[in-house]
Amino acid sequence: MRPEPGPGDTARGWWVTIALTLIAAVTRFERLGSTTEGGTPVFDEKYYALQAWEMLTNGMGIEDNPGYVVVVHPPAGKLLIALGEMLFGYSPLGWRISAAVAGTVLVLLVIRIVRRLAHSTMIGAVAGILMIAEGVTLVSSRIGMLDIFLTVLVTGAFGCLIVDRDEVRARMATAEAAGRVSATSFGPRLGVRWWRFAAGVLLGLACATKWSGAYFMVCFVVLCLGFDAAARRHYGVRRPFAGTLARDAAPAVFALIVVAVGVYLGSYAGWFASESAINRHAVGIQVGSGGFFSFVPDALRALWFQHAEVLGVHTHLTNSAGFHHPWESKPWTWPMGLRPMLYHFTDPAQTTGCGQSSCVRAIMLVGTPAIWWLAFPAVGWALWQTVTRRDWRYLAVLAGYAAGWLPWFAVLDRQMYYFYATAMAPFLVMLVALALGQILGRVTESRERRDTGLLVVCLYLGLVVANFVWNYPILTAMPITGSSWQQHLWLPSWR
Repeated sequence: MRPEPGPGDTARGWWVTIALTLIAAVTRFERLGSTTEGGTPVFDEKYYALQAWEMLTNGMGIEDNPGYVVVVHPPAGKLLIALGEMLFGYSPLGWRISAAVAGTVLVLLVIRIVRRLAHSTMIGAVAGILMIAEGVTLVSSRIGMLDIFLTVLVTGAFGCLIVDRDEVRARMATAEAAGRVSATSFGPRLGVRWWRFAAGVLLGLACATKWSGAYFMVCFVVLCLGFDAAARRHYGVRRPFAGTLARDAAPAVFALIVVAVGVYLGSYAGWFASESAINRHAVGIQVGSGGFFSFVPDALRALWFQHAEVLGVHTHLTNSAGFHHPWESKPWTWPMGLRPMLYHFTDPAQTTGCGQSSCVRAIMLVGTPAIWWLAFPAVGWALWQTVTRRDWRYLAVLAGYAAGWLPWFAVLDRQMYYFYATAMAPFLVMLVALALGQILGRVTESRERRDTGLLVVCLYLGLVVANFVWNYPILTAMPITGSSWQQHLWLPSWR
């Protein structure tokens, strides 16, 4: 779409990134600790804030809550919450500040990823503005839950793979110049790839936050191998796909799966070291000490048993088993945010600050309609560009979007919520930003064409910002009147 940014654009790109990231920080940190349930956590914060505090105070980095049935997620995300509580105590600021930092970093990542994909600082800035004004990630950045950590980690892993793709192309170009591409039918070996290794570390942390990170791990292995095969084919390797299997498959599995699994197990260090962690000594009590797997260390067998117990909780949390929630939703509603999530709602008779005798303060997880209601057109356009123009950028972003969405269709009976869609948000923003980049036009096109494209993009961004400003009170629990609250509920399914 645009030429590769030159050296002079590098500094400008970082200044734009820093400026937009600071704006994002204001929206994520402003009045961060002001909304509570009478000084206690809001919604599911009550699980994670308390468990993180237990991890911090018991000296072992594990939960010691006797209600172990609610310990249903790995420890990494809760350890991140515990870092905030270590700095600011068991307080709203303490259990939310890590999420706010993660949400701010997410904006930075999206700007840099889109800038690299589009070869344009302007389009990267457009993505940053969209990300700042995106409601789901804003709310997730302002509450002490796990979804924002999963999202920033998988987005970071995606960004690492995009950089790795560019480095592979550069190495292939060097090999071609040296005459090594045709030395064998498989093509050259590509050496150690640290960005791919970093992606594996981030994917391991994502899985150690929520198990749904595994969907991205599988998707990104396929994506990485696809990048490698395309690079070998582009540079004239005689057997590019066989070369990918021979040269790249095993290292990719090691970097993105073996390393990730190692990081995942490392997140349980406190559990392994503890004498009182849940099911830590299950072998010989809940699990027999003999059998075919007796050669496996007891600690790993106990961890496997613990995972089976957690999986059982998730598996049986189904609608058919009688588990229903008034704000649950199914994945077909997520792309357009048709069924948001109400996290917090005060008693109007006891709420002031809006200039009337009764007011509403609410936190509703809802995607900015000006962005989310374009989901299907954006996905359709991305598919069209992938098929007709073989645009790898759209395909790559579609893969991330699909990894956050499609796997949930396999478990439709399970009780699900809109906050599961948080990881879809950055990839939706990337799709929209890439499409807006095409509307802006190429530098080789006429001045009138580019000015018209700029006008369209500016008008759309203005609409997004206006929509975000309108929704901001119900995203951040600002006091509003009852009539204003009703005006914010645009769809019957939002009520």
